Amino acid sequence: MSTKRPDKTLLVLSQVYIPDPASVGQHVADAAAEMARRGYRVQVLTSARGYDDPTVKYPPKELLNGVHVRRLPLASFGKRSIPIRLLGAGSFLAQTQVRGLFTRNLSAIVVSTSPPMCSVVALIIGTVRRVPIKYWAMDLNPDQMIALGRITERSLAARTFNWFNRMILARAADVIALDRFMARRLNAKHDVSAKMTVLPPWPLDDYLEAVPHGVNPFRRQHNLVGKFVVMYSGNHGPTNPIATILEAAVRLAHRRDLVFLFVGGGSGKKEVEQTIKDHAEARIVSLPYQPLADLKYSLSAADVHLVTVGNEAVGIVHPCKVYGAMAVARPVLLLGPTPCHVSDIVDAHRIGWHIAHGDVDGAVRTLEAILATDPATLAQMGQHARQIVSSSLSKQVLCGKFCDILERGLAPHAAAGPSKATA
Repeated sequence: MSTKRPDKTLLVLSQVYIPDPASVGQHVADAAAEMARRGYRVQVLTSARGYDDPTVKYPPKELLNGVHVRRLPLASFGKRSIPIRLLGAGSFLAQTQVRGLFTRNLSAIVVSTSPPMCSVVALIIGTVRRVPIKYWAMDLNPDQMIALGRITERSLAARTFNWFNRMILARAADVIALDRFMARRLNAKHDVSAKMTVLPPWPLDDYLEAVPHGVNPFRRQHNLVGKFVVMYSGNHGPTNPIATILEAAVRLAHRRDLVFLFVGGGSGKKEVEQTIKDHAEARIVSLPYQPLADLKYSLSAADVHLVTVGNEAVGIVHPCKVYGAMAVARPVLLLGPTPCHVSDIVDAHRIGWHIAHGDVDGAVRTLEAILATDPATLAQMGQHARQIVSSSLSKQVLCGKFCDILERGLAPHAAAGPSKATA
């Protein structure tokens, strides 16, 4: 039973929050709900409109799972372009700063990297109110912009951004990185090894279970019965390139038993739609984000899940998609470099295959080998993946460890010293 601490308010800053389907908001919501269960008053400041689709509106105020959610107007205008995203982020940051400074009984601030400059607001509020900051690095900038070639490492924007990065890393009471590659990048900016925890994000266990193909309505609804489905599910972003697999899908158009299913949104979805338009003979299907309630059906509809990691994105953007695939007992096809976080998992546990960006011939050979694999072997690989999630990567395990970090220094029974949880 939790001990109520109404005098301790945990302020969470995140442009994205449930029911928005973006994974950042889902993980922030899980942690916020667990802290509320532990007895804290949790206040979330987020956007009143959808992150991917700004036409979606959410209630300005509500109590969700014990968490006080305040959604701010004009805080998201979609992801059509960088100026549009910056406009929404700027408005969100201005509003959160004002509201955060006047949050009652403030005891700590939890801030992630959505939007990227949110740490600056946390610094201001934390300094004025003299409270600790818990910094959850979910992706890294300006590293991402540099990797995409949009700015240079010596540009004023990059140097300014990294100055703020060093400030938040120095000021934060705890720093949470998602994998060892991200931790290395953060420590290169400012050594935080003494207060760093490497902790991967958890799968959305509340919405995931393995659904057999024979009773899966999603497969019937989308004409997938009797087909072998290779699925990419989630954000289609520039740090998750899919060109190699799209070319392989075109070459394998003669395999009428093979379907490539791309579910989700993002700027990279245009590449999928264009390939479908240019190569109608290929078995490529595009679907939007699916409701959370249907996530177990959509993810389970796959036979193999595609997880992509850009060559320059290692340690910058974490490949969360791998956990959803494992949670529904499906093997993984990695499109990306070695080493990376997903290659660590695939190589250590033998739950999938690996192809490199640009190697279309290798992708075709690998896909044909997968199609020739005995179904019992595929099922065994999937079950092994699910066992790994259940034993060490579940929401219960990882969210609990994460909230222990948030609680450190705030509650009398909080553990002393940083944990070193790893995946």
